[in-house]
Amino acid sequence: MINRKERHMAPGIPDEFFIRGQVPMTKEEVRAVTLAKGKLFPEAIVYDLGSGTGSIAIEAALLAPRGRVYAYERNPEAVSLIKQNRDRFEVTNLEILCKEAPQGLEELPKAHTVFIGGSGGRLREILAKSLAKLQPKGRIVLNAITLETLQTGLAFAREENLKVEAVTLSVSRLEEIGKSHWWKALNPINIITLIKEE
Repeated sequence: MINRKERHMAPGIPDEFFIRGQVPMTKEEVRAVTLAKGKLFPEAIVYDLGSGTGSIAIEAALLAPRGRVYAYERNPEAVSLIKQNRDRFEVTNLEILCKEAPQGLEELPKAHTVFIGGSGGRLREILAKSLAKLQPKGRIVLNAITLETLQTGLAFAREENLKVEAVTLSVSRLEEIGKSHWWKALNPINIITLIKEE
């Protein structure tokens, strides 16, 4: 469990606080911007689709303590890690769904924010079903590593007449090798926010 004095109120919990295994995880700098783009509030209903280790879902649950977070993940190993991280952070408002998005979205309450970290090749379908479940003024925040994902997200926004915000984030971290220091770059990522205005 995480010592309550070490908990952060701002997004971007250090990566080392999470149990990771071999499952990909959204790095803390990217996570901080992603969560900021989600515009969460204490009562928010949040979906995290393609949750991985659950780092976004965990932080979302901490930022929306009176809300509810639904983490979708199809990989059983990743689901186990999300459960471990949920226990580690003592999060009680996070429901973990071991299934592939968008299966079962229609059964959930309408979301204020949808985070999409992985789509398993079904991005357009996930976007469409997420939009159908989005509250007015709701946000879909899509993390896109590939240009194809970026293009799909932008094309969908144009077709559905959604407001778009997009940033490209390039992060380099200082590392020490011997007596020298150098910048080690992480993969650049596009963070696209689709906003339902009505």
